[in-house]
Amino acid sequence: MSDTPVNLDALRERIDEIDTRILELISERARCAQRVAQVKTADDPQAVFYRPEREAQVLRRIMALNPGPLDAEEMARLFREIMSACLALEQPVKVAYLGPEGTFTQQAALKHFGESAVSLPMAAIDEVFREVEAGAVNYGVVPVENSTEGVVNHTLDSFMDSSLHICGEVVLRIHHHLLIAGTTRQDKISRIYSHPQSFAQCRKWLDAHYPQAERVPVSSNAEAARLVKSEWHSAAIAGDMAAKLYELERVAEKIEDRPDNSTRFLIIGHQDVPMCGTDKTSLVVAMRNQPGALHDLLEPFHRHQIDMTRLETRPSRSGVWNYVFFIDFKGHVDQPEVAALLDEVRLRAAEMKVLGSYPQGVL
Repeated sequence: MSDTPVNLDALRERIDEIDTRILELISERARCAQRVAQVKTADDPQAVFYRPEREAQVLRRIMALNPGPLDAEEMARLFREIMSACLALEQPVKVAYLGPEGTFTQQAALKHFGESAVSLPMAAIDEVFREVEAGAVNYGVVPVENSTEGVVNHTLDSFMDSSLHICGEVVLRIHHHLLIAGTTRQDKISRIYSHPQSFAQCRKWLDAHYPQAERVPVSSNAEAARLVKSEWHSAAIAGDMAAKLYELERVAEKIEDRPDNSTRFLIIGHQDVPMCGTDKTSLVVAMRNQPGALHDLLEPFHRHQIDMTRLETRPSRSGVWNYVFFIDFKGHVDQPEVAALLDEVRLRAAEMKVLGSYPQGVL
């Protein structure tokens, strides 16, 4: 027993020594980032500072080298924040996202770019596209698909008329909570606010626990959380950021029907992204309205052994009962086998547009 204080003091001294070394190394990294900015600016005043492929390579390397005991994703998240802070010294990244503040899309933006990014809420998906197209922000973050409820059609439709590229992706595990305000009478809850997709993702739980409560759809979960602050008989379904922002209490946690409920978000911008080694490519293809059109589109993927990860159809704006196909597959346009595939698809299609090649989501 007498040795315990001495050992504890020694361990604390050791931690202090390690913290000092960490501080010195982070500061050295930050100074190096500043020098990188100086070199880039000297060569090109319009230089791009954020490099999605470089960040993906760094994070994957850290995860591969991680010896523990922290798990690889936790270690990568720590490095993401260091990289975000260092990048802000070079040039702060401005990111538009589907708002308002406190949405899952903001959470995805901060997960991808780190807390040092400047995030700006937009009222609609097409507004995110317009802000990026106008150059008011560097990048945008928009939802594209949910593992329970499927694709976000508004995002797919926005790509049809846009010149923007997909620069990255981020997948966010979605956890919904039932939230109330300090003035809410929990035994009198008769109204629940949330986004329509959240209601769909929590349908079974709501049927079991609040079958009589009115379900009021609103534009976002953050808006649902805001409304609850002023009502004594209502609750909201929302996530961690909205709960913290509006200081709400969790009545029930993780009420989504599927524990693996996730949403995929796309990073949109102007730049073409070089290969990082673990890439995806997204296309939009319009086929001629003739028998076997879908087979003609898919056959080259099989023959070239290209792994298609998603295929969605949307009505074409060029005519009734015509459709366009949105396709995701593994690989990068600069790979010879992918270039050969795209040449074939381009010959068979009425129209084809590459939306972007980008790193597969790391975190």
